[in-house]
Amino acid sequence: MLTLEAEQTSALDYTKLNNGILDTFTAIDRFEWQASDELRLMRDKGYYQDGGHKSFEAYCESELTKHGGYRRVKDLFAAKRVVDTLPEELRPHITKPSQTRSLLRLVKTPDKLEQAVAIAAKEKPFPTAADFAKAVQEVAPTVKRSTKSEQSQTQLCNSVTVSSPEHPRYGESGVISADAPNHWQQIVTFADGERLLVNNGDLDAASVPFPREQNYPPEYTEAIAQIKEQHQQELERLSQELRIGLQTEAATRAEAQVQEQIQSLQNLYKQQKEQNIQLQQQLDEMQGLRKLEIENQKLFSRIQELEHAVEERPSQQWGNTMTQQATKALNKQVKQALEKTIDLRSLAIEPPKENAQECLRLMGMALKNLASAMNNTQALEAAAIILGSEPTLTAIAYRAEQLSMLPQAVSDIRSVLAKPGCTWQDYWAVAQEYEVIKSDYWAELTTQETELIKTLKNSSTEPQTISIGSIVAHADPYRTLYLQRGEVVEEVGGKVVVAWDHWRNELKKTQSYSREELRFWQGENQ
Repeated sequence: MLTLEAEQTSALDYTKLNNGILDTFTAIDRFEWQASDELRLMRDKGYYQDGGHKSFEAYCESELTKHGGYRRVKDLFAAKRVVDTLPEELRPHITKPSQTRSLLRLVKTPDKLEQAVAIAAKEKPFPTAADFAKAVQEVAPTVKRSTKSEQSQTQLCNSVTVSSPEHPRYGESGVISADAPNHWQQIVTFADGERLLVNNGDLDAASVPFPREQNYPPEYTEAIAQIKEQHQQELERLSQELRIGLQTEAATRAEAQVQEQIQSLQNLYKQQKEQNIQLQQQLDEMQGLRKLEIENQKLFSRIQELEHAVEERPSQQWGNTMTQQATKALNKQVKQALEKTIDLRSLAIEPPKENAQECLRLMGMALKNLASAMNNTQALEAAAIILGSEPTLTAIAYRAEQLSMLPQAVSDIRSVLAKPGCTWQDYWAVAQEYEVIKSDYWAELTTQETELIKTLKNSSTEPQTISIGSIVAHADPYRTLYLQRGEVVEEVGGKVVVAWDHWRNELKKTQSYSREELRFWQGENQ
């Protein structure tokens, strides 16, 4: 009984251990393929540069040294290339990259590669590397290379012809009478006795089996194949980039053509719109002319009726009628003008007690409206005398608008002067808005208020330091900026940057100065 239990325990442990071993080898094979994909992503996307590596080869030699370095990575890439070349149904027969070394030379002939894998898979479901090598030899057997002595014996005293048009001896024949110095060149003696070293590729001699390409030692063959593969991959990458660049350029050109077409359509639409506007204007003019023609016909009919009525009535009666109509029209215009004017009788009943200028402004406006309605020059001159302006409607209207600002100006200035700690800058910030009516609001201020303003002005002339926020002008009276206003907006290296008001609409808005070149702004009358 104990023996049976021991046997069951041993069988159970074997099963687990065997399954673990199989899973481990399966994982190893799977991770090798996964590593190949990850390495290809690292190379193609250039992620190795983020780690400070100058090239992918440097990355492999630095980070993967203990795993075989760049040589191991090239083997993985070669194995992946073989698997990708095979069709889907043959790929499962290759389980690990080491099986593909003998299949690598058939990658450029996919049909032979498929044939070799199929032959190896007939004998075993999972062939070994030796099985694949045997199948490759069966599909594409290698030719045994002849020795140098055998080549030289074959090549000696054989007639050859130069077949390359680029060679200076093109078309001439000669004989090979000496051993070849290497595998890709021959010493040819021509009919004139001259001996030249000619490349095998420039000679045409079907009966002479010399190699057309350079032969390399066996230990360099694999390295050369890998270099060729890298070169091919680089050519494919450059071809892809070139194709993408051409597509981008074509898309850019197409977009430019579309933009040009859109622009031409917009210009055409704009022209059509302008033509439509012109046609609409012409239609409006034609309609206006049609209306004028209808009015002219009505007037012509009315004139005929009046002429007929004049013939029937005495001229004296028509004269009285015209006089009465003209009187009525004049009275109506005078009445409308008086309605627009200000009733000065209200000023006589209750005149303004605080602001006499307002009374004068109202009287001037009344005379101006009356003069405008009745076309009276004397009333216009009287309004100009009262308001203190030129005897024109425009000048009187501008002066009246200035005087309308007077109550608000006096109120604002008095509010500023009433604040504790009032400075000249506080006063000037408000007064400069009403500078055009300075004489008017100055007459309305009391003596104490005017004295306070003068005191503030005198105190502001004391030496001050120009800093950010100061309102300044140029200190040189011969400069244009002497009468211009600017504000200090920045201090740079002992100098100040000034933003001038009259440069607001220009490209150049600021300029730096030393403090000695500037003065505090005191207004245009300073």
